[in-house]
Amino acid sequence: MRRADHHPSRRTFLDVTGAMMAAGLTAGCTSDSARPGRHAPPAGATPMPVAATGRHQAGITIPQPAQPNLLAVVADLGATVAPGPLLAELGQAIRTLTAGTDTRLMGLPPGDLTVTVGVGPRLVRTAGASLPGAADLPRFSRERIASPARGGDLLVQICAGDALLLPVVAAALLDQAGDRIRERWRQSARRGANVSVGNGLTAPRNPLGFIDGIVGPHTTAAQQRDLWLAGPPAVAGGTLAVLRRMELDLPRFAALSVAEQEAVFGRRRASGAPLSGGTVASSPELGAKTPDGRYLVPANAHVRRANPTVVGAGLMLRRSYSTDEPAPGLLFISFQNDLRTFTATLAHMDTSDALLPFTTTTASATFLILPGFDRQHPLGSQLFG
Repeated sequence: MRRADHHPSRRTFLDVTGAMMAAGLTAGCTSDSARPGRHAPPAGATPMPVAATGRHQAGITIPQPAQPNLLAVVADLGATVAPGPLLAELGQAIRTLTAGTDTRLMGLPPGDLTVTVGVGPRLVRTAGASLPGAADLPRFSRERIASPARGGDLLVQICAGDALLLPVVAAALLDQAGDRIRERWRQSARRGANVSVGNGLTAPRNPLGFIDGIVGPHTTAAQQRDLWLAGPPAVAGGTLAVLRRMELDLPRFAALSVAEQEAVFGRRRASGAPLSGGTVASSPELGAKTPDGRYLVPANAHVRRANPTVVGAGLMLRRSYSTDEPAPGLLFISFQNDLRTFTATLAHMDTSDALLPFTTTTASATFLILPGFDRQHPLGSQLFG
């Protein structure tokens, strides 16, 4: 792989930079939460391995909760590179890496390592212009995105409990790809510990101090409705991902009083409960008012502007991570089976969401996350043969 402006050695392709835990732009709207009995292992325990094969790729709904460390790379394929053989090779490498049988792991146990692969709109259009994932992500306000950081042909998302695995796995995948791909942008990020939000669910706090939301497609029925693609056959079992890297104006937000911060989100900072009352698991009562007629959840509060019912869109499964390079902020990743779920939500937020003025987006892309794979059905074979 080559960087956009110079040619590093393959073994130095991806580094891992630490950060504080994060959540996402849509805090209070969707999240990636753990079900009862699916909590993270105690500190020092060996993480359970995650199978790379199956109907869906790992790293989306499994494991739960999400691993704390992530490395994402967005790249382009060479003009003459056929995606099918490359993806099949990457899938085989992912199988051996996650199984711990690849010598390029250099003896490191894979633990809960997952690698998730997606292809960008340009590649999807070569297989069919009407396929899900063929549409580019539109532009929105509050963006400061250099050309290399917008779009891309290939997403490789690497997650693990052990941060040391990330650069090792990235180097192995880079070695597999060789000169067939060229990097656009990359991001290392991490999440912190999850906290209980009741009903057997957990969720993290975001860098602004608020508990990330618990609403999302967590049941099988909700995932079939809002997360997984059902057809056509070439994409069935996949999903659509949106990546947005954002800088956060942490000092300006911290200068607000707690009450002002809570009005931005529409939730209590300490408990996560909506300003309309109840617990963190309660749905905001958007019509509730004070005796003098003011909305308990302000009209421009984030939980109102991003509310799926208000927007008229489906649910997003979100994984969000904190970053400290190139600037303090977060990497927002959402998974949904209709790109409109994201675009309609952000368009609705764009008009008056009180949270957005504290964010600046510096990278943006969307990808079709390929269906799952196994020995008989290589990664990408449904789409590219």
